Amino acid sequence: MDPSLYKSVTTRRGLKYNYYRSAPTAGKPFLLFVHGFPSTSYDWRYQAEFFKDQGYGLIIPDMLGYGGTDKPADYADYRMSLMCQDVIDILDAENVDQAIAVGHDWYIQPNSLVRTFAEVIHSRGSGLVSRLANYFPERFSAFAFIAVGYVPPSQTKFADVLAQTTKIAGYELFGYWNFFAAEGAPELIEKNIDSFYSLMLTEDPKLWAAHLAPSGAVKAWVEGNNKTTFASYISEEEREKQKEELLRGGLAGPVSWYKVRVFDLDGEDSQDIAPENILIQKPVFLGAALQDYICLAPLQKAVVSQSVKGPLTIKDFNTGHWVQWQEKDKLNQELVQWVEKLAL
Repeated sequence: MDPSLYKSVTTRRGLKYNYYRSAPTAGKPFLLFVHGFPSTSYDWRYQAEFFKDQGYGLIIPDMLGYGGTDKPADYADYRMSLMCQDVIDILDAENVDQAIAVGHDWYIQPNSLVRTFAEVIHSRGSGLVSRLANYFPERFSAFAFIAVGYVPPSQTKFADVLAQTTKIAGYELFGYWNFFAAEGAPELIEKNIDSFYSLMLTEDPKLWAAHLAPSGAVKAWVEGNNKTTFASYISEEEREKQKEELLRGGLAGPVSWYKVRVFDLDGEDSQDIAPENILIQKPVFLGAALQDYICLAPLQKAVVSQSVKGPLTIKDFNTGHWVQWQEKDKLNQELVQWVEKLAL
């Protein structure tokens, strides 16, 4: 991604955000891309190149705690309502009245709207995009979720989420969140970053079910400095660039997102969401990752089907979690076709 296209802005709460910005050609909308963990704006390099060439405007931030953006020490600063306002401050600084939001990764929530099949979903960047839909629906014309779907707000405690997800999936899905939120986790990950990265970017997505999802598994993996084969769809140069960006400010900021959920700050944080904004009335795109063993595709589809009242487009990708890299060309084509059909 062209370094000359990066800018920075200080939000109303005094935090500096680093972001990639490319202007649209006449008549084309802005796309806002939101990354998850353990990532930066560089995650969207293939999408940035493609959509820039297509003439779309782009805003791609390093999210709070990552890359060139500030990294506050207090995990309470990473509440979704606050970070959503930060994103709106970026749009305001760029005089963008409406955008199309695209998210990948970050969050878990039980979904009270889907009782018969799926009661939980997981995402990260998608979680923030979900909250943008809840808090600021008027600022977005459509929403796209990659690998994971819309995340309805919930008051369910994290400990209950662990129990529910284990019952539904047949194995523990989110035990690693407790490790990420624990004291000493950032330092351990940084010490054995190649071990950690090889698991996150593994060639074999099934390894996540055994060595990431269960409680204690990822800690044991990293403490043992275990390594596996890196995904073939990411070059060594790209991996080193991603690692460099991730380590620029350490892991303390990124794991703060997990602390907000594990320590149950998010339930209180979402209480001010207007009831009429819980269901999405705008067009939605879901790119489901069929080989993601944590963000299970059937659960994502079930939740968006119940939670989206606007036009819904679901496309399957025969990939693990990292759809935007593994099937970058297919994702770009599916997204641009969806965007072109929107009545903007």
